[in-house]
Amino acid sequence: MKISWLGHACFMIQTNNGKVIITDPFDDSVGYPQPRAAADLVTVSHQHFDHNSVKMVMGKLKVIQTAGEHIMNGLKIIGIQSYHDNAKGSLRGKNLIFVFEESGFRVCHLGDLGHIPDQKLLGEIGHVDVMLIPVGGLYTIDASEAKDVISLINPGYVVPMHYKTPYLKLPISPVGNFLKYFPEHKIIDQLDVSPGKKPEQTQVVVLNLTKP
Repeated sequence: MKISWLGHACFMIQTNNGKVIITDPFDDSVGYPQPRAAADLVTVSHQHFDHNSVKMVMGKLKVIQTAGEHIMNGLKIIGIQSYHDNAKGSLRGKNLIFVFEESGFRVCHLGDLGHIPDQKLLGEIGHVDVMLIPVGGLYTIDASEAKDVISLINPGYVVPMHYKTPYLKLPISPVGNFLKYFPEHKIIDQLDVSPGKKPEQTQVVVLNLTKP
């Protein structure tokens, strides 16, 4: 799979069978340039403007915004209910975690996760090869909590998302607060991973913004 960051919590995931997934598309008020990307599938973790702007995505696409298991051309998509806060959703509502599985290789997008997963949720998520995790705090888990989630799940690769940049208008923290826990991180344009390539230790990868 090839994973590119389009800004905020929005990624383009290109599967090995040629399908394109877009996660959590944002509207233009967020501040990032809108990529107007084409895709076969869009996932929406929750109904907030910075995560549900499906109209920005072009193509004859399928939209998944519910929990449960979905199958598309050999790709399994699992939506898992969680919360946007640490008060069981009473502050900001529910959040969907999505796991994309192809040939046993699993990419997990945590959406706007706002709490540390309990054992039940960890069991639902299962093993993870690549984890896309919010780190900016305020509306989601913060840098320290993200570190704890990584320790619990132990993925092969971690890609931070949902953090402050010069583009973003939301008052959340920059990625540097998270990276201080992972001084061996790498900065690249695109993550290209496949089954059998899991590193011995979790590797944190910051993706440069893919502009339109």
